[in-house]
Amino acid sequence: MKKYTLLKKDTVKHLGVTLYRVKLCVNLGSIKKGSLGGYIEKEINLSHYGDAMVSGNAMVYGDAKVSGDAEVSGDAMVYGDAKVSGDAEVSGDAMVYGDAKVSGNAEVSGDAWVYGNAMVYGNAEVYGNAEVYGDARVSGNARVYGNA
Repeated sequence: MKKYTLLKKDTVKHLGVTLYRVKLCVNLGSIKKGSLGGYIEKEINLSHYGDAMVSGNAMVYGDAKVSGDAEVSGDAMVYGDAKVSGDAEVSGDAMVYGDAKVSGNAEVSGDAWVYGNAMVYGNAEVYGNAEVYGDARVSGNARVYGNA
């Protein structure tokens, strides 16, 4: 059974790409069936398995994937080949793109950017105006924040 459907009449254009609003077909934790989520380009962007969700005005597009119990919310953007999985959260105005991966219980929030081949995992947090990029790894209980 599908977890959500894409609303063909509730779309936004972003950089020439049409993104479709997600509508839940099942109850998902405290989120009720029929609730509207964020925007995705295509079904590969959001897994039908687990409690993964895109909510608010968040956008996921390209070959990016949100899976497991991960959540992308607020005005966050996940795109390119980026992966958000496990119990990870990407929120606020955060951006995760390129081949970046956010997993485990990691959180990326605020105006933070994670990109390139960077990985944020474990219980790590990246927030504020921080940027993690290149081949950087942020893990364990590490915190990267401010203008770092």
